[in-house]
Amino acid sequence: MQSLKIGNLIARLPIIQGGMGVNISLAGLAAAVANEGGIGVIATAGIGMFEKDLYTNFLEANNRALRNEIRKARALITGDGLLGVNIMVALSNYGELVKTAIEEKIDFIFSGAGLPLNAPEYLKGSRDTKLVPIISSGRAATLVIKRWLSKFDYAPDAIVVEGPLAGGHLGFRPEHIDDPAYALERLIPEVLAAVRPFEEQIGRPIPVIAAGGIYSGCDIDKFLKLGAAGVQMATRFVGTVECDASPQFKQAYLDAKPEDIVIIKSPVGLPGRAIRNAFIDASNAGQKMPFECPYHCIITCEVETSPYCIALALANAYVGKLKNGFAFTGANGWRVKEIVTVKALVDSLKEEYERAAAGDPPACDGAEA
Repeated sequence: MQSLKIGNLIARLPIIQGGMGVNISLAGLAAAVANEGGIGVIATAGIGMFEKDLYTNFLEANNRALRNEIRKARALITGDGLLGVNIMVALSNYGELVKTAIEEKIDFIFSGAGLPLNAPEYLKGSRDTKLVPIISSGRAATLVIKRWLSKFDYAPDAIVVEGPLAGGHLGFRPEHIDDPAYALERLIPEVLAAVRPFEEQIGRPIPVIAAGGIYSGCDIDKFLKLGAAGVQMATRFVGTVECDASPQFKQAYLDAKPEDIVIIKSPVGLPGRAIRNAFIDASNAGQKMPFECPYHCIITCEVETSPYCIALALANAYVGKLKNGFAFTGANGWRVKEIVTVKALVDSLKEEYERAAAGDPPACDGAEA
């Protein structure tokens, strides 16, 4: 399997572990992926939910939690493993978290859930951190690159293209989620074409990473052959020993059937993909779950009319209290049928990929971790 080069940094494998909040991908998972040659990613959404001063000192609580997780991951990484953070643009403390990550000299910042139009302003001359926007169309890629070049004389170090089969909040209208015109297989060539003129302009490549619904080594082979430089995978890494979620959270994946993977309307105004449970059914039936808002953490959240707090629901799921929350997942969440180590998972992805690349693909439909 080819390596993934982003700027002067090289991952031995072209696999980025997608960021999963709230606290599903922290230091444990990120470090394990980095040690296997991929890029491990800490999700920052809700990272400070369990800090004692969350309600009284929200910004500092989250900055502190992020610093601690980055340093914890670094202590677990051996050799030259690479580490990133995922920081949603929709977070009201986006700028604070970006500055903290840069101060910690993180290798990569991945930013989606909105366009990170001003991300380079936080670098202040730093050369340690690479900036990678997450987008869902060639038009969005063009918009971000033009803005960065004109205002900051800086082009993205790479671009992640996330399709509609991803987990959690989705950057698509509900009617586009199942529309073949918006499939990742269509988006990758579109974004590659949009990026190409800018690569010629700046004299260096802008690697394009495929994300959303990628589950097997066959998927990796398919998108590399389409021209992607690498892939981002999240859902499949939930089924690992090192995933930072509770056993009950992982069990929700193990128990899920295809019909349990549903699209919900999140309180933050975006569609989201999750594993259906009693909490989701109650919300769909119009039941409101009273809550005290810790902080207006998502810019688009209308706290007064929200049926529940998405951050608290996901935090409850993280610790296994699924009666008071639910698990986000990608479209292939139901395919996770066992919990294995990250090493075992990566080894199986390599084997699947090698067989697919050689023209002898394994039965990837239904492939298990």
